Amino acid sequence: MAIEAGQTAPDFTLNDQDNNPVTLSELQRKKVLIYFYPRASTPGCTVQAQGLRDTKAELDAHNIVVLGVSPDTPKKLTNFIKKQELNFTLLADEDHAVCEKYHVWQLKKFMGKENMGVVRTSFLIDEQGNIEHVFNKFKTKDHHEVVLDYIKTIS
Repeated sequence: MAIEAGQTAPDFTLNDQDNNPVTLSELQRKKVLIYFYPRASTPGCTVQAQGLRDTKAELDAHNIVVLGVSPDTPKKLTNFIKKQELNFTLLADEDHAVCEKYHVWQLKKFMGKENMGVVRTSFLIDEQGNIEHVFNKFKTKDHHEVVLDYIKTIS
């Protein structure tokens, strides 16, 4: 069952790229953009992260914290951040428990094979911890523009 706008965002604690715990509910009073992506350092995930990196000042101006979540290890996330000079937090969901909470861990088909994996989805969470908007129709290279266009409509 998909998570929809208006629902309370499932709380979680995950380790970031430096192995420090990050708890969603501790970020209340700020909007949080959680974006789920399949794997660090792959072409699509890199383009998506670069777009968010390059628009971070605009996101900051709207009081939005960006959190990227993938089933990667903290070490892999550290390497991704360094290589791409990312300026936001990445979280390691190695057992994909948070992906499952957000219903983005699903059966995917690729080149005739079926595997479980992350379906690229983003959630904008409001200052009270509720899902404000779900972004699930975008191209990786346009993700940041889709997010900013939405934010501009509500500002």
